[in-house]
Amino acid sequence: MATDTGTEPGTEPPPPAPPARHGVLSAGRAAIPARHLRTDRWWLQPLLTALGLTAFVVYSTWRAFANAHYYAEPYVSPFYSPCLGSNCVDMPLGARWPIFGDWWGLSPALLVLIFPLGFRLTCYYYRKAYYRGFWASPPACAVAEPHAGYSGETRFPLILQNIHRYFFYFAIPVAAILSYDVVLAFRDGRGAWGHMGLGTLVLLVNIALIWAYTFSCHSCRHIVGGRLKHFSRHPVRYRAWTWVGRLNRHHMGLAWASLISVAVSDFYVYLVASGAFDDPRFF
Repeated sequence: MATDTGTEPGTEPPPPAPPARHGVLSAGRAAIPARHLRTDRWWLQPLLTALGLTAFVVYSTWRAFANAHYYAEPYVSPFYSPCLGSNCVDMPLGARWPIFGDWWGLSPALLVLIFPLGFRLTCYYYRKAYYRGFWASPPACAVAEPHAGYSGETRFPLILQNIHRYFFYFAIPVAAILSYDVVLAFRDGRGAWGHMGLGTLVLLVNIALIWAYTFSCHSCRHIVGGRLKHFSRHPVRYRAWTWVGRLNRHHMGLAWASLISVAVSDFYVYLVASGAFDDPRFF
């Protein structure tokens, strides 16, 4: 027995429209079944990036909330300098300016880390690193991302990435204070000059990498030589721009080296302050 479908003979409903396709799978692209043609281990770099950044986030979060073992005279952890809370430990040789009171009993590191963290979080290289490592946007060159749409950095919260240049201005005084800490690391507990221990070298290498990373920043390069129509009329800025440009070529390596050195410096101070390690003195 035929059933009444409600349609006239010879007329049938149109088939459903195929789902919209985006990116390399859109109708305007070549009809290649594979999502990409790469045969190398393209997934290894974003995986290592995600693991490295995760390890640093876990470690720095632990140390920021620990609120202990961050000063071993004359060494100050870069996570806690300058110390802006009144609940800081006594640091005769350190940048201790208790202008925020006891900060509701929270760790004073939370007052300081927001500036270097914001500088790195909005950094052009780090944006590329965690976009690929955590969001797969895109996971690698010539590999399609799994997202259906892309709005760039025009919406909240990614539109906040545009304040990177302002975090750069805060990064300069923070690096200057850490440099002051390194100078103090050449003094002994009585305030006399002539001290040098392994911790002095650790902090010295750390601040050198921090300055190199800061000056290799894309915003720094634009501030130094941007908006110039004639380099010949500004020889000093042009020379500075070329110097920053040479550093900028190594921005990725300096980003990782300085990130590791900050963690190593903090961990070294932690070991000495907790009594787990005796700082070897050279003189």
